[in-house]
Amino acid sequence: MKIKATLISERITSNSVEAQNLHASQKFGEKLDNKILYSLPEALFLVQNKKMEIFNHQNKKLTQKEILNKFQRIDKKFKTKYLVFKDLRKKGYIVKTALKFGADFRVYNKGSSEKHSKWICFTTSENQKMTWQDFSAKNRVAHSTKKNLLIAIADEEGDVSYYEVKWTRP
Repeated sequence: MKIKATLISERITSNSVEAQNLHASQKFGEKLDNKILYSLPEALFLVQNKKMEIFNHQNKKLTQKEILNKFQRIDKKFKTKYLVFKDLRKKGYIVKTALKFGADFRVYNKGSSEKHSKWICFTTSENQKMTWQDFSAKNRVAHSTKKNLLIAIADEEGDVSYYEVKWTRP
């Protein structure tokens, strides 16, 4: 049975048994009181994999096209973030939001139930420029949170390349 989720403003939540079970088994969503809260990329991923249906506040089921349009209005970088999210999840990594770190995602090792993520991930598209100052700032965020920096670059064909930066001591 599919998760029935509700989109209100910019939040997607569900209090269904299916949502609780999927969170417990595959770490989709974040617990919030008695509900599961989903990031935009998580929700679209679950919809595309036929595990979720999203309804608006009037209980009307949204089509994939309506969902995509709404998500792109909410987040201008949604397409790039989604490509990275989908690629990492298909490779078995656990991917969570990293808003409090000023990054796009926290990425956990495959199948991990660890409390701390290994990477802090910033997404970009191949036609966006990054200055040395931007790179340095991202590196500082990763270092201060004791995570490795992961820069994910999505190209026009939807392929993603990853660059990992680690701090080493001489």
